[in-house]
Amino acid sequence: MFTLPETQALRALTRDGRLLFSTRIVRLFAYGFLSVVLALYLDEIGLDEQQIGLLFTATLVGDAVISLGIASIADRVGRRKMLFVGAGLMIFAGLMFALTRNWLLLTLAAIIGTISPSGNEVGPFLSIEQAALPQTAPDRLRTQVFAWYNLAGSFSTALGALCGGGLVALLKEVGVAHLDSYRAVVIGYALLGIGLALLFSRLSVAVEVAEIKSAVKSRFGLHRSRRVVAKLAMLFAIDAFAGGFVVQSWVAYWFHQHYGVQEGVLGGIFFGANILAGLSALAAARIAARIGLINTMVWTHIPSNILLILVPLMPNLPLAIAVLLARFSISQMDVPTRQSYIMAVVDPDERSAAAGATTIVRTAASALSPTLTGALLAASFFSAPFFLAGGLKIIYDLSLYRSFRTMKPPEEQSPPPDTPE
Repeated sequence: MFTLPETQALRALTRDGRLLFSTRIVRLFAYGFLSVVLALYLDEIGLDEQQIGLLFTATLVGDAVISLGIASIADRVGRRKMLFVGAGLMIFAGLMFALTRNWLLLTLAAIIGTISPSGNEVGPFLSIEQAALPQTAPDRLRTQVFAWYNLAGSFSTALGALCGGGLVALLKEVGVAHLDSYRAVVIGYALLGIGLALLFSRLSVAVEVAEIKSAVKSRFGLHRSRRVVAKLAMLFAIDAFAGGFVVQSWVAYWFHQHYGVQEGVLGGIFFGANILAGLSALAAARIAARIGLINTMVWTHIPSNILLILVPLMPNLPLAIAVLLARFSISQMDVPTRQSYIMAVVDPDERSAAAGATTIVRTAASALSPTLTGALLAASFFSAPFFLAGGLKIIYDLSLYRSFRTMKPPEEQSPPPDTPE
């Protein structure tokens, strides 16, 4: 009978670890719930494609700036407090998006609040949770814990996408106007933010840093690992900039415009896509145990990017969906391995700052490309975002391997030979 050895990581989780999994599930459900209809909602309230792209960019820029401040002080001020603040920003953004059609007010809400156009993580949550998770299970299970953590997120995003698209389809079926059906999803996003805040309030002091090396802290919360984190962050920026061309909201919009796919079907497509992405994250832990974290990050990512380039080249909708799903089936193997690698090569009291720095750089870089996608789609260059994203991501993969293939985490290093007495 086939069993997963990785399940021991779930059994080893503390109560706080299980709570962090719960907050991940609620948050990613909310992101998936909104992302499938977000661009369609903004189009319905009167924004054009370039305005939507600029708003998505403002969203990601604001997330990067605010997350930088929150993540860099979380280890000193308190991780639980900062997570609670992040939930408040999510509630604020959802309410503002539901209550106004004014582009300037929406942009302000996007900058200050937390909205995910991609269906993926934004805001300060991932940085802080990523730093706290290694404290909720043994070090030897770190990569497995991150694999399950990402699996839970992908499944939740998938279910959220299915429910978001399904809710809109159901409301339209009973006669609710397009705009009101989209707005119901936006209000639901804000309500999920309230649930997230309640879960964060139940975390214990065990998720905080036990000891802070204040004498050597830099202003960004890093000391020994500054150069390593800076180099990783620069490389991750390339990957994230490329990913910003194909955020989930834009891909859903592309399928809607190019093939006339309706909201309910879009929800089903991205439900399947995110389920496959979650399973790929779980498989990453087993592959990494055999070939190493860096090798797993690189050699599973390149084929997924080739598949991304092929999506717009398919001659019909079924083949385009098939290639997209094939891409998602291997696309997330680099995520838990990346997170585990960062946590392994920095000191424990640098983890929030390191996770924050790399996540924020990724967010900032990804903020630039949605505006370019909007301009490309407005100019009828419908295939260009897929080509740019896939090509740049392959450049990132090769650069990462060249720079870090010899820098191994502790568990991959050969033990020193015994010293004769």
